[in-house]
Amino acid sequence: MNIAIIGATGYGGIELLRFLQHHPYVNNCFVYSSSQDGVLLSDSFPHVGERKEWLLRKMDIEQIASTCDVVFFATPPGVSSELAPSLIDQGIKVIDLSGDFRLKDRTVYEKWYKRQTAQSEYLQRAVYGLTEWNRETIQSAQLLSNPGCYPTATLLGLAPLVKNGLVVEDSIIVDAKSGVSGAGRQASLNTHFSEVNENLKIYKVNAHQHIPEIEQMLTDWNEHMQPITFSTHLVPMTRGIMATIYAKAKRDLSVDSLVDLYQTSYASSTFVRIRKAGQFPATKEVYGSNYCDIGIAYDERTGRVTVVSVIDNLVKGAAGQAIQNFNVMMGWNETSGLLFAPIYP
Repeated sequence: MNIAIIGATGYGGIELLRFLQHHPYVNNCFVYSSSQDGVLLSDSFPHVGERKEWLLRKMDIEQIASTCDVVFFATPPGVSSELAPSLIDQGIKVIDLSGDFRLKDRTVYEKWYKRQTAQSEYLQRAVYGLTEWNRETIQSAQLLSNPGCYPTATLLGLAPLVKNGLVVEDSIIVDAKSGVSGAGRQASLNTHFSEVNENLKIYKVNAHQHIPEIEQMLTDWNEHMQPITFSTHLVPMTRGIMATIYAKAKRDLSVDSLVDLYQTSYASSTFVRIRKAGQFPATKEVYGSNYCDIGIAYDERTGRVTVVSVIDNLVKGAAGQAIQNFNVMMGWNETSGLLFAPIYP
């Protein structure tokens, strides 16, 4: 197959290329950028080498549609909602890594993202690509909306509890922390080395745009769900997300029963690994990989469940999950091109 990556000069785009160049069913990867044309990708990312086939091109939708089978959008908000519809109308499969098609309610999107949303027709056609819980719908998708990085870690951590009605619906608190690469490659004061190094800070308090995305999925699973408390923090590391999730149990539970529940829930999910009782994952243990590692605890004293979920924000939280969805959409083995062990240390 021939693949187009629109937004190849960002962190998500370069991660897509890192995996897709070794994918068994991909022939060519064509790279596109809105800011650069006619220069090698290696001018932006010297580590990929001066490969002439990775010459950046301007976004020409007709040319892309005539040469490519699947298009990945690794672009900022607002780009895919403008460009993807014409590709979809020509029968091209689109996988969008931005948030443009994640929220079904246009007014909700405009409230949280502070911009105009995509047309309702395409919002309704978009399939939410949380692979482990939406495989059947993904198989027939033409427009795939890849989940955000925080929602991926949070929803994979919460799904068994919420789907089985084990926790009080208005008791969920998510304390999430991310590495700096989650903010993208463009420099800003908030991601300046001197601001981030040896520092830990909370941001977008009660205002993070991933909140409605998480709540939308939780409500699909359990109609009685209530709003959650979701806090995000920036930590001085390059990659990784840890979501520490707290929820009040509806009845007495045990750690062993919870571990059994999670192991059963993800028995057919290669990329979700459940730790034994008393063991908890660290972000370094999934670095550079498509794995989500989860540890569970239950506090008999307070009646609260604690779930610790870790991912690499650029892989399972972006490019890796997009390729996992690509595999499902095409009817291939879900793990194709993704079975890389984490980088450690």
